[in-house]
Amino acid sequence: MLAFAPLHGAVGAAGTALSWLTDLLEPFAGGMATAAAIVLFTVAVRLLISPLTVAQVRGERRRAALAPQVRDLQQRYADDPATLQREVFALYRTAGANPIAGCLPLLIQAPFLLVLYRLFTTSEGGTGLLDEWLAGVPLGHHLSDGVAGAAGPLFAVLLAVLLAVAWWSSRRARRASAAVGTVAGTPTEGPGAAVLGRLLPLLPFTTVLVALVLPLAAVIYLVTTSTWSAIEQAVLRRPQAVALA
Repeated sequence: MLAFAPLHGAVGAAGTALSWLTDLLEPFAGGMATAAAIVLFTVAVRLLISPLTVAQVRGERRRAALAPQVRDLQQRYADDPATLQREVFALYRTAGANPIAGCLPLLIQAPFLLVLYRLFTTSEGGTGLLDEWLAGVPLGHHLSDGVAGAAGPLFAVLLAVLLAVAWWSSRRARRASAAVGTVAGTPTEGPGAAVLGRLLPLLPFTTVLVALVLPLAAVIYLVTTSTWSAIEQAVLRRPQAVALA
């Protein structure tokens, strides 16, 4: 149990923050105050990790700029995979393009989803947020609990938004891959990279599958964070004609 003490503390802190936001918003949002607090909490989290996301995009651009040199190395060491890998990583390191940095935003964001999941599926937070409702549906409600009353339409709307965002993100990823010949700055040569290039555009749809087993509160989180990601990526990855001048 001691191993989970930090998580328990994080859940308690998140519960306190959400309770404070709920009380703050209640005069304006009424019965939607808790849901609004979840949205604001999510936005705060994304703002907190936004510098990492910016660093991720910059790193991907550096790797994309290095693509011609990577292809040259691939041709030079086609028969020596170990040397090729060593030389490619040395090239990235010299240029300050860390291939691992792209995972940081997701790795840092994941614990927040876990905290929210525990907050709205257990009494660990000790704030009574599980008793809150949105449009007549408990925030701890799962799809498996039934779709009677307002639960069906509410989950349908949230899942439709998630599906639309996933489709848009996947479509954008395919376009970017086709335009630059890479996915997230990774060369597409080789069977492994080819499989990766086909799978990555499908990853946004996993949020829809995950939402099917999450409570309503966490689904609200997913909708908010996925929409934020889509907008953020559209802004950060927009074509930069100035850089070509």
